[in-house]
Parts: sequence; structure tokens; C-alpha cells
Amino acid sequence: MPPLSEFLTFAAVGACAQLVDGALGMAYGVVSAAMLLWLGLPPAAASASVHYAETFTCGASGLSHLAAGNVRRRLFWKLALPGVVGAVIGAYMVSHVPAAWMRLALTPYLLGMGVFLLLPGNRHQRVHVDAVPRATRPLGLVAGFADAVAGGGWSALTITTLVARGAVPRTVIGTVHLAKCMISAAASASFLMQVGSTRGTAVLGLIAGGVVAAPLGALFARRMPARAATLLAAAAVLVLGLNNVARAWH
Repeated sequence: MPPLSEFLTFAAVGACAQLVDGALGMAYGVVSAAMLLWLGLPPAAASASVHYAETFTCGASGLSHLAAGNVRRRLFWKLALPGVVGAVIGAYMVSHVPAAWMRLALTPYLLGMGVFLLLPGNRHQRVHVDAVPRATRPLGLVAGFADAVAGGGWSALTITTLVARGAVPRTVIGTVHLAKCMISAAASASFLMQVGSTRGTAVLGLIAGGVVAAPLGALFARRMPARAATLLAAAAVLVLGLNNVARAWH
């Protein structure tokens, strides 16, 4: 594929993935990594490329959420700092622990949380908009580690857990996105030392498309009703879990 065509292809993928990710809080890494794997990149290189791109796209998305009033600073710091530690450890271990193992370990949680959020009578008692749910720091540590090892999982773990504990969906999505920028930067630094640079055209395309689409994703999250965002997030988590099951049988 010519370099320009390849760049435009990845820009389109990055834009579509970022729109979904900005509104639901997840799926950018899944879509982007799948395309890189389809092009023949090894799993470690694909994960590294996605994290390189997410450092910029999540930064743009997080700043857009911050401007839209979707970020809570106390929650951000309690997620981001442990998440950075987990991401660095995970990126270091990815060369020793197969990513498929981590995906399988996350699958029961994803399926269970998705079903829980979809229950018709499931009405969460909302916490105060500035309150921080319990055990947020351990959640950030585990999610950061899983994200680096499995090539994704930060948003799926953090958003579903925090929403299930009563946090407001739009503020959770915005805060998680801004924290994801720090997680991706930390993972990228570790990946750079281990696998080096990757396919530059693909990374630049993902960045360009994601940055352009980031403001629209933040607006979708702000205008979407809380229950609708919860249901869509649950559906996305179920898709991720079922995808892991399908991949395990191939």
C-alpha cells in the first residue's frame, strides 16, 4: 500500500475509533490494535504502536473533556498515579507473559460487569459528583497493568467499575480519558526501551484521525443521558468479553 493511502486508511480508523472511544470511554485500542495485527505486526509491536498513538489522542480527548466539564481532579489523581506504576510494570512484563493469558483473565470480569450493568432493575445510587469511590487506587494499578500487558483494558476496567459504584458516567469517562494519557505515555516509554519504534505511518495516521475526532467524542459524552451511556458501555464491555472468548477458541 502506498504511504499516503496507508496514512489515510489509519487516519480514518483512528477517527472512527476515537468517536466511539470518546462517547463510551473505550474501544479505541481494540479497533486500532486489531487493524495493526491484521497488517501483520507482532502483538508487542501492535500494543506499542497503539500506546504511542494514544498518548496524543487521549491527551486531545482528555483536554476536550476537561474543557467540557467532564473531569474530576481528585478522581483523576487517584487513578492516574497508580495507573502509571501498573503500566510501567505491565510493559516490562509483556515480553515474558503472553497477552492471551491476560485477556482470558479479564474475560470473566468483563462479561460479569456487562451483564450487571444491563440488568433492567439495576439503578445505581449516584455518589456526589466530586466524591471518589472506594478502592480507586488499587483499581488504577490493576487497570494500568492490564492495559499494558493485554494491549487494552484500562477504560473497560475503570469505567465499568466506577459506574457500577455509583459515579456519574460522563465524569468517569472524561476523567478516565485524561488519566489514560498519562498511562499511555508511561507505557510508551517502557515499550520504546523494549521494542523500539514501530510502523511510523500507521502511528501518525492513528494520531491524526484521533486528534481530529476527539472534540466530537467529548460532546457526545456530555449530551448523552446517563442511563444511555451506561447501557452502551455495558454493551461494549460484553463485546470485548465475547471477542476474547472467540479468540481463545482459535
